[in-house]
This record gives sequence, C-alpha cells and structure tokens, in this order.
Amino acid sequence: MARYKNIDWNLGDLGPDGSPTWNLLQCALLMDIRDELQELNRLFHCPNFRDLPSAVFDIRRATGKRKRAKKSAP
Repeated sequence: MARYKNIDWNLGDLGPDGSPTWNLLQCALLMDIRDELQELNRLFHCPNFRDLPSAVFDIRRATGKRKRAKKSAP
C-alpha cells in the first residue's frame, strides 16, 4: 500500500464492487492519525515549545500595568 502525506491514498486492492473495503479505510485513517501524533510529539520535545509559557510570563510581567508611586501626605 503506497503512503503519501496530504494527498489521495492508493489503497491497493479494492473490493469486488470497486470500492475500498472497511479494513483499508480504517488503515488509512489510522496512518493519518499516527502522522499527526508524531508531529505533536516532535513539537512537545522542542525546547522552544517547552519554554513558551515562561517567555509569555516574562513578556506579561515586562509589559504589565505599572504601580503608581504613593503620594506623601501634606
């Protein structure tokens, strides 16, 4: 069975009526899901992706509303 990403599938042998069998369709669907999971796994292991929450926190802290200085009482 040929497998190419983001294009039409070549599912190999079709059923007797010329349509793909359920087993072939399930296999194609599982291969697509597997590709997406592998991409997510690569993202989760990327140091830039893992450091993103701390970078956003630093930006929020640096650009946040400044506290006003207290005025002294006369």
